[in-house]
Amino acid sequence: MMTENREVQEVDLAGIRDHLCVDAFLQEMIPARALKTAFETGLVDHLVSNRICSVSSLENKWKNGEKAVRLLIDLLALNNVIANHHGEIELTPEFLHALKYRDLLELKLSMAHLAAFDLMNNFTEFIASPLNFMRKARFFKLFDYSLCFEDTPENRSLTKRWMMITSILTRYEAPACMACHDFGRYGRMLDIGGNSGEFALRICRRYPGMVSTVFDLPLVCDLGREHLQSEPESDRITFARGNALTDELPGGFDLITFKSMLHDWPQDQAERLISKAEKSLKPGGTLLIFERAPMEITRNTVPFSLFPFLIFLHSYRLPDFYERQLKKLGFEDIATRRIHLDMPFFLVEARKKMGS
Repeated sequence: MMTENREVQEVDLAGIRDHLCVDAFLQEMIPARALKTAFETGLVDHLVSNRICSVSSLENKWKNGEKAVRLLIDLLALNNVIANHHGEIELTPEFLHALKYRDLLELKLSMAHLAAFDLMNNFTEFIASPLNFMRKARFFKLFDYSLCFEDTPENRSLTKRWMMITSILTRYEAPACMACHDFGRYGRMLDIGGNSGEFALRICRRYPGMVSTVFDLPLVCDLGREHLQSEPESDRITFARGNALTDELPGGFDLITFKSMLHDWPQDQAERLISKAEKSLKPGGTLLIFERAPMEITRNTVPFSLFPFLIFLHSYRLPDFYERQLKKLGFEDIATRRIHLDMPFFLVEARKKMGS
C-alpha cells in the first residue's frame, strides 16, 4: 500500500497509457543501446522511408565489418525492433506503432544511458551516501537551477536542455492527471514551478474557459514563452518570473497546481511552498499535487527505462507527507488517487476553507 491504515483510490487509465508502449524497447541495456545506434546512424529513418533494407547493403555502406553489422541486426531483432527475413530487414509493426511517440522514445533512451553511467559507477554511494552521489552524478548537473536567473547563451542552452526533458514527460503524463480530476470547474489556474508551460498548455487546450499563470524562475519563463508562442492557447497562458521560495506569489486563483515539482525540494522547503500556495488560493479553491511516488521493485528485473527515475529514489515521498501539511493548513476534502504509469504516481487534491 502507498499509505498506511487507509485506502487510496486506484485510477483505471486504460486508453491513455498507449505511449508506454515505448518501454517495451527499453527493457535491457545493451539491446536499448543498439536501438540508440539505429537512430544515430539513420537506420531507423531509412527503414521508415524504404520499408525494407538488405543486411548486405548495410555491410557495404558502413564498411565496418560483417561481425559488427550482424551484431547490431541481431540485437535489434532480439528487441523486436526489426524482423529479419533471410537477410532482408524491416521494422516490426510494434516498433512502428511506438514511433508515434518518437520524442518520448528517444528522450527515454538518452536519459537512461546517462543515468546508467552514474548508477554503474557510483551505486555504492547511491545507497550509502546519497548526498555524495548527487554531487558526483552527471545526471543532476542537467538540472542546475542556479543558471536560470541570468540570460546568457550558455545558461539558455543548458536550461533549454532540461526544460525539453520535463516538457516531453509532461506532455504524456498530463492526460493521466486530467483523467483523474475535473479541471472544467475552474477559471484561473496558477502552476507553481510550471516550467515551459506544457502542463498549463495541455489543460488550457482541453478546457477553453481556463486561464493559466505559470510561476517560475526568470530564464525558465522566457524560454517558456518561446515554447508556447506558436500555440493557439498561448494568449490564455501568462508567465510570472520569480523564485517561489522567496518571492510573493500572485493571488486570486481558484486552482493551484504543483506538477512533479515538490519532490525537488527538502521537506522544510516543500512545506513552505505549500504554505505560500495556500495564501494565493481563493477561499473554496483547490490545491492539486501531482507527483511520482516511491518506486516499487516487484518484478524480476528493473527495466532500463526506469534508470532515470530510479536515480531520484531518495527524493520521492509518500502522499501522507502532503496530506499532513494540507490538514495542518486547514484544507478540507483532502483526497488521494493512486495512478500507475511507467511508475507509481499519486494525485492529492484539497479544498481551501471558505472564509479563510
